[in-house]
Formats: sequence, C-alpha cells, structure tokens
Amino acid sequence: MTHGQCLCGTVQYEIAGPFTLMMSCHCSMCRKHHGASFATFVAAPLAGFRWIAGEDAIASYPSSEHGRRQFCRRCGSVTPTLMPEAGLAIAPAGNLDGELGIAPQFHTFVGSKAPYYAITDSLPQHEAMPPEFGGGTGVERPRVAQREGVVDGSCLCGAVAYEVRNPVRMYHCHCTRCRRGRSAAHATNLFMSIDSLTFTRGEELVTQYKVPEARFFTVAFCSRCGGGAPRLSRERGFATVPAGTLDTDPGPLPIHHIYVDSKAPWFTITDALPRYAEGPPG
Repeated sequence: MTHGQCLCGTVQYEIAGPFTLMMSCHCSMCRKHHGASFATFVAAPLAGFRWIAGEDAIASYPSSEHGRRQFCRRCGSVTPTLMPEAGLAIAPAGNLDGELGIAPQFHTFVGSKAPYYAITDSLPQHEAMPPEFGGGTGVERPRVAQREGVVDGSCLCGAVAYEVRNPVRMYHCHCTRCRRGRSAAHATNLFMSIDSLTFTRGEELVTQYKVPEARFFTVAFCSRCGGGAPRLSRERGFATVPAGTLDTDPGPLPIHHIYVDSKAPWFTITDALPRYAEGPPG
C-alpha cells in the first residue's frame, strides 16, 4: 500500500497499486492549480484506492466543462481524482510517500510549458495530449501580454491576480513540505522584496496555511479554485511567488536545486544547476 496525504494531513488515503501510468503535465491549468513548474500524476486501479480521512475536507472547482479540480480546503494541496467510468484513481505523485515502483514515462502539453523551465531528460514530449489518450489540445486559455519591467500572475480561476517588479531569485525546492504543498515533484519559487509585489485583484480570497511545527513555512492559495497564490512574509520583508502561477516570463531562470536530500525517489534531476543538500548558500 502507498500512503498519500495533503500538506496539513487532513486528507489521507491509500493506493494498493500497481501504478500503471506516470506522466508530467505542463499545461497552464495544472501549473496554476499546483503552483508548480509542472504536475506529475500516477494512475492505479480504482479498486485499490481508499480514503483514510478528510474526504469531507475536499473542495472542488469546475476548471472547465470537461473536468473538476479537487483540493484540500485547509492547506490547498491537490487531492486525487477518482474516475469510476475508467476504473482508475489519478493521484498527484508529490503527495505520495516513498518508492512508487514506477518513474515518469512522458511529458504532455509541452506546447504550454513554462518559459523559465527547461526539460532536460530524454523522455518523450508531446505538444498536447498523446493520441493514445484521446489527443486534443486542451482548453484554450487567454494569453497575457508581456510588459516591460513587470511580471504578471494569477490563480487558476483568475480571481486572484498580481504583478511583480524586480524579482530577485528563483529556486527549485525538493523538501517534503514543498512537494506536498505543491503536490508536485518539487516547488519552483520566485522571491522578491515585499514591496515589489502588488495584488491587482482578489487578495481577500487568498487563504494561508502555516505548518504548525515550522518556524516560517506557509503556503498560500486561492480559496475559490485552490490555485497557488503569492505569500507575503511581512516578518521577513519578502514575498514568495509559486512560479506555476506566472502568466508572463519572469526573466531570471532558476539558479539552484535546494533540499535535494529530501528529493522524491521517483524524480531524477537531469539539468546542470547547482544542487544543495539543504538550503541555499548564504
């Protein structure tokens, strides 16, 4: 049995497996919902899935006429999608514990890939959904024009929006908290001074969850759709933006992988960026 849970631990479940599919999706809807550079999902027979706790804490957002996005309303973590018609349970791999007995097999929707993220592995890449899974180009979403000196971002439903000036740095973080909070292989976070970020709408819809035993670790998300949102750390004077929520190119590329000692065992780092066992230097 493989155990899975959200960041706060309210939603917990088990999957008997075996996992039959593992793929990474780069579509803008997955990026915005998770707040990550891409989302990685695994599929397993529905008969081997069971909720342990917290099913009543799951919120659902209709992201299109074709589907819904589920998340924990307390911490924002993405929760599994059950597909009785196909006999499958689809789970975000970032919330699962330990070895899964499977590795990512391909990338989908790379035509919508984040401009700051480079795919450096040798896995097959599909511009949209592979033909063997029904094909299709997905839901067309409005594009935001690049503005000089400004980076725009928004949540999945668009109710929360912000703009950033003078971003400082970007990290890929592989710590367990980030993986569970973003329900992904890792988090990619953009940092800037707190006065460099301005909400243009929907700040009142942003919910925050702080891990009780952590000194600072807090995630922020839109209470309507569960999509990632910026976190203003007033006590430290900076803002953290989940990079998957960006609508335009931030310019500075990720500079480090951090907390790689906590990396998901099923994810392989294949790029040449510096790696640090724990936090970044300095």
